[in-house]
Amino acid sequence: MDKPQMIEHLHESVSYTVYDTKWIPLSAKFVVLGSKANSQGVVDIFELNEDKLVKVKSIDKKVAFKCGTFGAASLRNRHMAIGDFEGRLQVLDLEHPDLAVYNVKAHKGIINCIDAIGGTQVDCGAPEIVTGSRDGAVKVWDIRQGQSPVVDMSPPPQMGDGINKGGSRDCWAVAFGNAFNSEERVVAAGYDNGDLKLFDLRTLSVRWETTLKNGICGLEFDRRDIPMNKLGVTTLEGGLLVYDLRTQHAKKGFSYVEERNAGRSVGTNGVISGPKATVWTVRHLPQNRDLFLTGGGTGSIRLWQYEYPDKRVIDDTDGSKVGVAGSLQMLSAVTLSSQPVHCFDWHPDKLGLAVCGAFDQSVRVLITTKLNTF
Repeated sequence: MDKPQMIEHLHESVSYTVYDTKWIPLSAKFVVLGSKANSQGVVDIFELNEDKLVKVKSIDKKVAFKCGTFGAASLRNRHMAIGDFEGRLQVLDLEHPDLAVYNVKAHKGIINCIDAIGGTQVDCGAPEIVTGSRDGAVKVWDIRQGQSPVVDMSPPPQMGDGINKGGSRDCWAVAFGNAFNSEERVVAAGYDNGDLKLFDLRTLSVRWETTLKNGICGLEFDRRDIPMNKLGVTTLEGGLLVYDLRTQHAKKGFSYVEERNAGRSVGTNGVISGPKATVWTVRHLPQNRDLFLTGGGTGSIRLWQYEYPDKRVIDDTDGSKVGVAGSLQMLSAVTLSSQPVHCFDWHPDKLGLAVCGAFDQSVRVLITTKLNTF
């Protein structure tokens, strides 16, 4: 019983498909984004009220919502950036959601993923939003700069008509990182064919790229607003990788540790078995960057600890520096649903409090114990 326990505190069934869940900063409220059976979008706001969840607001829109973030919002306005199924990026004031603060047709296809930075952080540059889409493009937006992206990392034009018919890849995951001052910033992007790219926004170039065995479903830096430290990556077929980003070798790139059983089922006795399933998401604990959670296709969630090696850098045979990856330890695992747990958000202020969504049309509030012992 010395290990952390992940406990389902509250469970709310909804009448629509849940696609994303996010805590509203400095509150006991969270947002649920989803799609109704008629493909209309819904934004529900729930509030924790002792031992129950209270729905305080429900917003309906014409188009289904896929993903959202508060990362570019100030603590004063707490505006939410949302990507939808028609490729539109909107920024909504949840107190007055009828008229969007910002509204742009950002992509030709569905916006699969979104991240943002610069809102609540101090001295880490402009408030920016990054979107990744089925059309293969990764775009960075500053809503103060009008209707065009400030950076457009679209694939080159291809032969053929329609989305992806010419061979461009479907972008499934994006994440900001390396924003330790007002000049530096990178975007990591993962694609359906396993391509992983690190875009340097200061030099407007691809800093590094590699290709994994399976499509990339989730990405997150352990911290956005520090010099690059670690990057968590989850994939189809049960893949979990953690890259050490402190040392980049000219030929070998970044070192990493890989866990290939991160998507298997977890029995009540803790035994891992069954086929490899998709690992949908990775989320680092805000209060401890070396602890993170993954959500899997079998309906399970797992808490991991990254342990650093004795030496993070060694000399290669040619005298250059090469990074050394650490190791992964699974601290806890629990099965919540018969369907994939595909979105998860730690509360930024309350240690161990979290909300997650699954494809069983449910939202769950979780409490994880003993995190303060790490």
